Amino acid sequence: MSVQERKERERASRERLIVATARELAEQQGWDAVTTRRLAERIEYSQPVLYSHFRGKREIIGAVALEGAAEMAAALRAAASGADGRRARVAALAHAYLEFAERNPAVYDALFQLDGGLAFAQEDTPEPLKDAFAALLETLGEVAGEGVHPTLFTELFWSALHGLATLTRAGRLLPEGAEQRLDLLVERLAVL
Repeated sequence: MSVQERKERERASRERLIVATARELAEQQGWDAVTTRRLAERIEYSQPVLYSHFRGKREIIGAVALEGAAEMAAALRAAASGADGRRARVAALAHAYLEFAERNPAVYDALFQLDGGLAFAQEDTPEPLKDAFAALLETLGEVAGEGVHPTLFTELFWSALHGLATLTRAGRLLPEGAEQRLDLLVERLAVL
């Protein structure tokens, strides 16, 4: 292995460590606790080393979001592929989405609430974000209904899931109605 290859591997390893540490800190204490000073202390590198990888917290949030998008896409596909029938696939997808948001609140915030410097619904949208949407579209597109554009239907269904995730987390919805809300969403929006 050349010196250059070793340096590139070490750089990639440091970058993964920064992202993992930021994510861990955000999940434990919230994104306000994630500062370059704190990250530098936790990973035992200087702040200039952090800035050689990321220009600041915004880029770190973006990196966490991209990692989270890939994880979300995998979780959605796994849930949908393990279900038989269109209704079961849609319900499994919806459950997986809400479970991901509940289990990974800081990642969910990085994806959908915070400014990570990422473009959504644009030509320059990063591939992991496109793939997470594609994971929704693969299942939801087949239940959009006649004459309904699959992408628009997926955006609407996703918006409803995001609303449920956000309002549930904020304590704005009664916990005992969670299953009924999800059943209504699946039954009333999807053409099964």
